[in-house]
Amino acid sequence: MKTTDKYSPSLLKHLNQGDTLTAAAERRRAVMRTMRFDTVAVHGLYNMQAALANQGSIIEPTYLSPAQHFEDSDHMEAALANLMPSWVYSRFANPTQHFLEETIALLETYGGECRATACVTASGMAAIFMATDPFLSGTQPMNIVASAKCYGGTFMLFQERYGKERGVEIRWVIDPLNLEEWARQIDDNTRFLYGEVPSNPGLEMLDIESTASLAHENGCPLIIDSTIATPALLRPLCKGADIVVHSLSKSITSSGMAIAGALVARHHINSRFVEDELRNNFAHHIKSAHYRDYGPCLSPHSATMIMNDLRTLRSRIDLFSRNAIQISLFLKNHSQVKEVFYPGLESMRGHSLATKHMLLVDGSLENGAPMNRYGHLLGFTVQEGSAAARDTLDKLKLIWRAADLGRIKSIATIPAISTHQQQGDSGRALGNIPNSLIRLSIGGEHTDDLITDLDQALTPR
Repeated sequence: MKTTDKYSPSLLKHLNQGDTLTAAAERRRAVMRTMRFDTVAVHGLYNMQAALANQGSIIEPTYLSPAQHFEDSDHMEAALANLMPSWVYSRFANPTQHFLEETIALLETYGGECRATACVTASGMAAIFMATDPFLSGTQPMNIVASAKCYGGTFMLFQERYGKERGVEIRWVIDPLNLEEWARQIDDNTRFLYGEVPSNPGLEMLDIESTASLAHENGCPLIIDSTIATPALLRPLCKGADIVVHSLSKSITSSGMAIAGALVARHHINSRFVEDELRNNFAHHIKSAHYRDYGPCLSPHSATMIMNDLRTLRSRIDLFSRNAIQISLFLKNHSQVKEVFYPGLESMRGHSLATKHMLLVDGSLENGAPMNRYGHLLGFTVQEGSAAARDTLDKLKLIWRAADLGRIKSIATIPAISTHQQQGDSGRALGNIPNSLIRLSIGGEHTDDLITDLDQALTPR
């Protein structure tokens, strides 16, 4: 309760305005939590009242201004002291970023009981840094327990920046499905557990619920990179994870029109190493302190591009997934392919866990059973080794060669020479990334045309 004893009448006026805005936003969140996933993705928190305050614009406006004008000095003071909702300066926040953050937070908690806050960043790596760095303060010994089946940029951040440069001990889990291996690595100095579901590029799974329980028994948060699945197929916060990170540049922004990241944190995360303010609302505290000071802000223009793609996330992931299972079955039966890695294949280790958890949101079969979708990413090794893999990649005519994924256009790469090159032979061995592995991101093309291209590329000259 705000009192006139503590605040001047003018300042109190602005604080009361802030309370009104906060209450209105929470009412809108409550309404949107009653809506279906697609409706949340299309509308988010932006409603007719917000539109009337923005010249009637049906689509969320793009606020390109770097700074906010204030009514008076008291308004400025209250805003910069975080005493009321405001945006102040686009390095701290921006209304367009806010529209995106609120939508992502609602989607990541869809169908669950937990509440969460999101923070969008200029890249996926910025999101991973902002999600992990706050746990690594202090002078006492500390370690990270992380799945070695992870994106190359994540490996380098942990191994080089945190490990070699800052002295944090990095304990790699070789088999993320082995809960005993996770347990053996944890001790009193463990700051967090980290994994990818499914992993890039090996498409490996981990049991989020069991791993989260293990983390919480030891007073640690579980951080999950869910870039490949997206909230259309998997929502880790609803399964016990504390923080989810995304490279929004990938599957969510399939148009390829923006580079961005996001961290989404449940309220009241599990951690014995951070203060209550950080634990109670991690993402909000990150925005008001760490994010403000490091400056990894997302441009408003990029936020607009991402929101435009986010509105159709469910239908796109459905299409990409249906295409990907067809391609994986074709490759599995091809004479020049040694092995295929795709969670939807029964031969894939972790398939049963993927079948349990990777479900198209709001999707069901005619009999009412949940509808499995396994994502757009797959990998395969070529029979004759790395030289043949490079030859196959070079001969592709329709599928693009790029260090990218999640696009409406299908893309192929060899991780050993691109996304995971810098971690070296030993680092790739930890992640089981052979030189003959081709990573394939399936888009929206007709599968007949993709199969024709892959077949001609795999056929020896």
